[in-house]
Parts: sequence; structure tokens; C-alpha cells
Amino acid sequence: MKIAMWSGPRNLSTALMYSFAARGDCAVADEPFYAAYLAATGLDHPMRAEILVSQPTDPLQVAALCDGPIPHEQSHFYMKHMTHHMIASFPISWAREAVNVFLIRHPARVIASYAKKREGATLDDLGFQRQAELYDEIAGWGTRPIVIDSTDIRAAPAPMLQKLCAAIGLEFTPAMLHWPPGGHPSDGVWAAHWYGVAHRSSGFDTAEGPPPQLSGDYARLVEAALPYYQRLAAHKLG
Repeated sequence: MKIAMWSGPRNLSTALMYSFAARGDCAVADEPFYAAYLAATGLDHPMRAEILVSQPTDPLQVAALCDGPIPHEQSHFYMKHMTHHMIASFPISWAREAVNVFLIRHPARVIASYAKKREGATLDDLGFQRQAELYDEIAGWGTRPIVIDSTDIRAAPAPMLQKLCAAIGLEFTPAMLHWPPGGHPSDGVWAAHWYGVAHRSSGFDTAEGPPPQLSGDYARLVEAALPYYQRLAAHKLG
């Protein structure tokens, strides 16, 4: 089975990748379209040069890898994708052969976390609009994608992962609740900048409090992103 997990940045996406890797029957891929996205857009991200040499920059080559055999002779393949990396010109037909899951998080939480690592974020950087667009496109193929909220996972990891596995068609295993600290061999090279908290973790963090109250440009960014989040949140596992 192939699982395409569509997330924005700072959505618990790395921890969830570690969770699936901890199953023991699941290969994982960390943001395989990142270098292709940077090459196509010319955007300047932290560690841009390192990212460009660490992955294929041809989106057709990346799509072929996503559509190809499951790595390491595993039974399942979990692909962590950033929605904003999947620009409109990139091929997505490979995802028809995957179970598509959308990982969401309240924009205020995302923006507050993202700002600690990279200032001046735009709506495009955060992937909310593209996430909604991809949800609509994939739903149009005939099977409504699964939606899960990272805040719900943190509030009740075992019950929510049980629901997620049931929706995907996998057997839940308690091994998904813990992983060795220090990262995973499949981490992208950008982990050195972004994954500090994830690398110190060995399981899901505690429940989150209320979303932070942001001001100025960040508050306006929350306002712009919120309708896209709310659209998908209406379909989330509960």
C-alpha cells in the first residue's frame, strides 16, 4: 500500500512520518518534490543549495519514484508531501494509486511555529490554499480523501492513530506511538534547519492549548488561511 500524506509545514508531519516508520513494515519518503519545487520556482529557502543537490529536480523523475516499487522491500510506502511543493505543472497521476490523506493544523499554530524558523511567510509558503485545491482535485477522482487534524493526534495519539489506520485500511500497532530520538535515515537534508524538536522527540508531544493570538501581518495571514483550513476541517476524522 502507498500512502500520500499531504501536509503544510509545521503540521506534525515529521512526527507522523516517524510514527509510520516505527511500524516496521513501512518505508518512508520525506518531501520528495522539495528540490523540484525549488528548482521550478527559484525560491530562496534555508539550505537551498544543499536541497538542490540532494534530490532529483525533475518532477517527472520524482513522480516515477512515487509511482515505482515500494523501497526496501517493505509492505507499505508512506510519502510525506508538502502541498505547496506540488505546483500545478507537476504530475500528480501517480497519487491515483495511493491512499491520500490530508494532515491539517490551525493556521495560527502553523504560523507561530513557522515564524520561529523563517520570517516573512506568505500564504503560498504555508500551503493552505494549495492543500484545499489538491483535496478538491483528488476528491474529484471519485474517492474522498481522509482528513486528520494534528491537534487531535496530540490530544489523543493512540485513539486518533487507530482511527487513521482504520480509514487507510492498515492494522494499528502500538509501535506507532514511539520512535528512537535523533531522526530517521530518510530525513531530508533540510532536517538540520527544521527538525530540531522532532529529533529530540521519541513520541507525540502533549495536547496543545488554544491557538495563539497573533497580531499584524501574522494575524492577517491567519485570516487569509483560515477559510481553507475550515473547509478541510469539516471532513476530518473525529
